[in-house]
Amino acid sequence: MAVYAIGDIQGCVLPLEELLEKLEFDPAVDRLWVTGDLINRGPDSLGTLRLIRQLGACVNAVLGNHDLYFLSIVERIRRPRQVDTLKQLLKVPDIEELAHWMRHLPLVHCDKSLKTIMVHAGIYPGWKRKQLIRNAREIETLLRGEDYKTFLRKMYGRKPLKWKPDLAGWDRSRFIVNALTRMRYCDSRGNLNFTQKGSPGGQPRKYMPWFEHPAMKCRKWRVVFGHWSALGYLQQGNFISLDSGCVWGGKLTAVRLDAKFHAPYWQLDCQ
Repeated sequence: MAVYAIGDIQGCVLPLEELLEKLEFDPAVDRLWVTGDLINRGPDSLGTLRLIRQLGACVNAVLGNHDLYFLSIVERIRRPRQVDTLKQLLKVPDIEELAHWMRHLPLVHCDKSLKTIMVHAGIYPGWKRKQLIRNAREIETLLRGEDYKTFLRKMYGRKPLKWKPDLAGWDRSRFIVNALTRMRYCDSRGNLNFTQKGSPGGQPRKYMPWFEHPAMKCRKWRVVFGHWSALGYLQQGNFISLDSGCVWGGKLTAVRLDAKFHAPYWQLDCQ
């Protein structure tokens, strides 16, 4: 059995199919992890969801910011933008079933046997593994609950920028969502920055990638994440970045997580 993790697909189903073929992926025995942002901006979000659902129990996918955005559009909380490519998906007769399935995806996947955590954007510095899982479960409970539409309305916004243990209500929920699905940089005090999206080196000096923050607690476990296309594929210590910009004409990247040593990787050109 092989365990592969693939970066953000964003509706690019043909590169996904080609990469799975390249890996000789067998859903009967192999496992596939997907770092979130399954849909949007690419040409075939519907085909991507159909394929991932068809693969069934062999897939572990987490929610990304584009996936949450799609849910808010389905519930008419947000309106699609011109850059979005969700029209075909939003018109299918089983849209409610697809949205229900997506609402029940986790925000964090943790595998003790592989000692590996998967999250879309990152792990907030200072959160230990158990705290990360508890915080993610809070949001998953809201998404799966009867009042999920209220959560979708309240989750948007940049504040608060810093985590405090006594955060409560929608401020607490919003921060957890932002950390898990939108975070890239933060400062030494733990304030998130949402304006800097480029690769490290071009940001103001006071900001650093979340995984380089001195308060980072989850260093003994391997962490697989996406979201940061400008960062691209990167293995830095126990941190593996997999969003290599397929939807922007870059590459779709996969790593094998059950390898004994350094995780081998494969890339497919998406031009």
